[in-house]
Parts: sequence; C-alpha cells; structure tokens
Amino acid sequence: MNIEGNGKFLLVIIGPTAVGKTDLCLKLAKKFESEIISCDSRQFFKEMNLGTAKPNETELLSIKHHFIDNLSIHQGYDVKTYEKEVLELLEEKFKSKDVMIMTGGSGLYVDAICKGFDDIPDIDPTIRASLIKLFEIEGIGVLQEKLKAVDPLYYTQVDLNNPQRLMRALEVYEGTGKPFSSFRIRKKVTRPFGIFKVGLTRNRDELYQRIDQRMDEMIEKGLFEEAASLYPFKDLNALQTVGYTEIFGYLAGEYDKEEAIRLLKRNSRRYAKRQMTWFKRDEEITWFEPSQFDEIISYVKDQMAL
Repeated sequence: MNIEGNGKFLLVIIGPTAVGKTDLCLKLAKKFESEIISCDSRQFFKEMNLGTAKPNETELLSIKHHFIDNLSIHQGYDVKTYEKEVLELLEEKFKSKDVMIMTGGSGLYVDAICKGFDDIPDIDPTIRASLIKLFEIEGIGVLQEKLKAVDPLYYTQVDLNNPQRLMRALEVYEGTGKPFSSFRIRKKVTRPFGIFKVGLTRNRDELYQRIDQRMDEMIEKGLFEEAASLYPFKDLNALQTVGYTEIFGYLAGEYDKEEAIRLLKRNSRRYAKRQMTWFKRDEEITWFEPSQFDEIISYVKDQMAL
C-alpha cells in the first residue's frame, strides 16, 4: 500500500451500492476538513439523478463534492480522462489540504487513480462496427458468452447488462490479442501522495434489504418518470446501466411495471455482488462495517502516522 505521501493522503472509501458510503464520507470529510471526489462513473452525468443514488442537495451543499454532475450524457468520457482530471484536482487541493476523500463503487476508476491505467492501443473501428452488428442481430447474450470465453476475469467484474462495456472489452481483445483485464493490472504507478483504502461491508441479507428499500424509495421519488424523460436517449453509453435499462424495457412494452421493479431490484443486487467480487481481489483494502466509525477513524490516523 502506498502510504508515504509527504503528509498528503488520499483516503479511498469503497464498497457495493447501498452499503453506506455517502454517510461515512460526509462524516470523514467534516472530521478531516476534506472534500469528496466521486469515483462512481454513473454519478458524472447531470441528467441521471435518482437512478444513480447521488448525494442529495443538502449533502452536496454541506461538503464540497467533485465529479458529480460534471458531464452530460451526450458527452464522451473515459477512464483515462478521469485519471488525468482527478490527478490535476488533487495536485491543486493538496496545496491547502492534507486529506482528500475519494468514494464510489466503480472499481475501474478506483484502480485508475490508485494503480494507474495502461494505455490501450487504438483499435480498428471495423472491429467495433462488427460487434455492434452482432449485438443488434443476436443480442447481449452472445457478447456475454464471448467475453466469458476470452476474459473470464473481467467477466466477473463488468456490468454484464452494459453492452458498451462488453463491446469495449471484446474489441480490445480482438484488436490486441490480449484480455482487457491485462491492461488494468500490468502496471502500477507511484503517486506523490499517500493512498489507503477502507472498504465497507455488511451482512449480505442486510445489504440486499437495503438495496430493495432504496429502490422502493427511488421509485416513490420518481425514478420511472426520470427514466421516461431519458428514454429517447436510451442507446447512449451513459444510460446502459442498472436502474434505467430495466425501465426502458418496460417503456418499450417488453413487460409490465411489476416485472420492471423486480428486475430493478434483482439487477441491483447482482451489481452489488459484482462490485464485491472486484474489490475482494484487492489486498490493500481494510474492511469495516459502516457502524465502526471510531475504528475507522483510528485506522485512518494510524495510517497517516506511519
């Protein structure tokens, strides 16, 4: 773990959806007079609110947040750009702050900041075109099976309901002959600040109950209406995500609203499981229950004192 940072530290709070990251980060930010950087790639987009479980307006006003509502769904964005922009932000913020907090559930974006991200060669656009045609003709299942065969590691980590992510991994494999996952783990960089990671976990049944409850609250607040307003743009990459695709299917007449709600909850639980699969491979994460605030504070202070 990189914890030698000339008195400057990035505290990374990670864990699955609905585990309690937002509440903990607000408390930590107040404790350390810090600011919060989102590494949840779904929260970047200003048109997507309820379905991405962004902090509410009161929470956003209480502590300065970065990389929330900073993009439109119509803009292109990638993890390499995120890495560059976050490092520039940290360089500026560390002039006046000793601790910055990064939080979210997008493991790929966490790794980009903590470990670096290998450059991927330009891929022949005809490869993507052929994959798009395959998807349009045969559906997402064939993409899932192809990825499982050529890159089983990334298969356990990617959002399997996101065809854009699947096609990206497949085009990299077909264009380079190497699994997409190999471009994430081959190189690790040293940052000019300390990094340590706190993972939040809960009993599985408790977590799944929280996911279901939060989904009910999202629906009550207008999730279906928000998704309906975005339905004309349903094919955009940003919207290929849990919380929206299930409602798009309902709006397209593929099933009724009750089934859409069942799929929303099921796929959110599956998403949480994939997030934990990704994070559990990282031996640098120290795990806590969200209720262990005092223990987390002690751990953070101990790490900064090393």
